[in-house]
Amino acid sequence: MPSIRPSSDLRNRYNEISEFCHKHSEPVYITKNGQGDLAVMSIETYEKLVGRFELNKLLNEGMEAIRNRKVLPAEDVFKKIESRLSE
Repeated sequence: MPSIRPSSDLRNRYNEISEFCHKHSEPVYITKNGQGDLAVMSIETYEKLVGRFELNKLLNEGMEAIRNRKVLPAEDVFKKIESRLSE
């Protein structure tokens, strides 16, 4: 269940919010005047989230390359690498 807190808690209960974010590895949703305004999370959780987005993007690019037949057999790639290393 998401943790939803008023914006005043950022000022008055920062340490409590920080501990929650680090302990549970999930965001705390901050409201302003009763409306959703921000999501606060630990740096570690943020970096994992961004990493997932980057990985998903790379996987999608790879799948697109396969669909468009813009790939080489692994043996050919390794041969190219070996030839460049021996130069």
